[in-house]
Amino acid sequence: MARILITSAIPYINGIKHLGNLIGSQLPADLFARYQRGRGNEVVFLCATDEHGTPAELAAAKAGKPVAEYCAEMHEVQADIAKRFGLSFDHFGRSSSPQNHKLTQHFAGKLAEAGLIREVTEKQVYSNADGRFLPDRYIEGTCPNCGYEKARGDQCENCTKQLDPTDLIDPRSAISGSTDLEVRETKHLYLRQSAMKDQLDAWIDGKTDWPVLTTSIAKKWLHDGDGLQDRGITRDLDWGIPVKKGDEDWPGMEGKVFYVWFDAPIEYIACAKEWADAHGKSDAEWERWWRTDKGADDVLYVQFMGKDNVPFHTLSFPATILGSGEPWKLVDHLKSFNYLNYDGGQFSTSQGRGVFMDQALDILPADYWRWWLLSHAPESSDSEFTWENFQQSVNKDLADVLGNFVSRITKFCRSKFGEEVPSGGEYGEREQALIEELTKRIRAYEAHMEAMEVRKSAQELRAIWVAGNEYLQAAAPWSTFKEDPEQAAAQVRLGLNLIRLYAVLSAPFIPETSARMLSAMNTLDTSWPEDVEAALSALPAGHAFTVPDVLFAKITDEQREDWQTRFAGVRS
Repeated sequence: MARILITSAIPYINGIKHLGNLIGSQLPADLFARYQRGRGNEVVFLCATDEHGTPAELAAAKAGKPVAEYCAEMHEVQADIAKRFGLSFDHFGRSSSPQNHKLTQHFAGKLAEAGLIREVTEKQVYSNADGRFLPDRYIEGTCPNCGYEKARGDQCENCTKQLDPTDLIDPRSAISGSTDLEVRETKHLYLRQSAMKDQLDAWIDGKTDWPVLTTSIAKKWLHDGDGLQDRGITRDLDWGIPVKKGDEDWPGMEGKVFYVWFDAPIEYIACAKEWADAHGKSDAEWERWWRTDKGADDVLYVQFMGKDNVPFHTLSFPATILGSGEPWKLVDHLKSFNYLNYDGGQFSTSQGRGVFMDQALDILPADYWRWWLLSHAPESSDSEFTWENFQQSVNKDLADVLGNFVSRITKFCRSKFGEEVPSGGEYGEREQALIEELTKRIRAYEAHMEAMEVRKSAQELRAIWVAGNEYLQAAAPWSTFKEDPEQAAAQVRLGLNLIRLYAVLSAPFIPETSARMLSAMNTLDTSWPEDVEAALSALPAGHAFTVPDVLFAKITDEQREDWQTRFAGVRS
């Protein structure tokens, strides 16, 4: 039994995520976790909310709530939606947890001991009206390059030119709109990533099975331009993890907090401690997943994320772990995804354009969305959600192929043999040919799942469903029954066993529907089909079942048009 640690990029706290966020990390991570559990492996699947930084403060202010209260409420909202989408986290933690406070301060202390943190005095914009230093992105003004009037202090969205706040014409606070700004000196801590460049380069070179997308992004940051730069790890904010060296105060850093990018990845580890604490487990129980001196050397650690998160996970977080000099587990495989676009444009949280996770569940059950998103995962390139494609995929794959198969075989059996697996007859050449085809396809499905090839896995699963439909159409037990009821019984028996087999194989993609199929077949047997012929005899003659309700309702043209109109504009 293998031990597999899985983390997905942690979603930011300020609001409900859209479907592009979901397919970029959490959903494919859940697919892999469910598959590995189905194969009998020991899995710990961790995620959390990312709660620190200025955006959290601003979102809380907009909601008229203290930031801690706002984050606690939004964590509950995100946890509930994740559960309703079938995301099978072992723990859904919080980066603001006491465990992450302590561990982040611990890492900072170890990095300081190793000489990998330096103090830098720099100039930053201070807003007298807001009484605070402003992060670059919270300063707005006119772009000196193109004249765009809402350029940010880090970059102009209109012409994409990178900027410093002092480049802006007529700068103002994005928080209050005040122009009463001044440049002040402030002292911050920087992680000396540049000193880790060669070590990180060698580590990445050893990851020969990483996706090209992942390694190309990491290498670009390492080698392009001036190469890997030192990076600030503190901020002048109230909300965050106070700057300390372990348990000790850090002279000169009073009133400052760690920058959110530094503490957020550390939450992956802290989340395991939260999981252990929440379930009354000892520290040894979580350390065996994260510390190579406590048993984690035989763990396979897999991370899932969108391509925008790759630099932090291939460079900054590994620099933190390697730089600590402690025996922490480093990622073995990093699965990164391109972007999912929306109906001719982009998903936009700020503009409310596209379908958000809560809205999706108001329209249709989670499995409709899970199937489409996973079968169209943006792996080799960006992909696009269109309502026409969604309707076609649901109707053809889920309703016409899988749903139709289950409905036809169960209803026919009920009409001719009653609601139990019929006895009589033997499997012949046609049945053996199906078993051979399924064996070949299931082994291919397993190979794609192990390799985390999401779209190929979906294609193979659909082909497995199609094989059952084609068998049923060719065998035609409704015709066989007129001439040879015994042979028809064998064909139906195989068909009913296929439903159980499909439920097991499909569970990583459509878990709720899989559970309904197993319930209809009146079985708790979720054993993986290592031997396909044996698996197709799991439900013996005389085994009772029920005819399930329609598994997937087809999407009508009227529904599609209504949804297309509803989700084209601004979310209120």
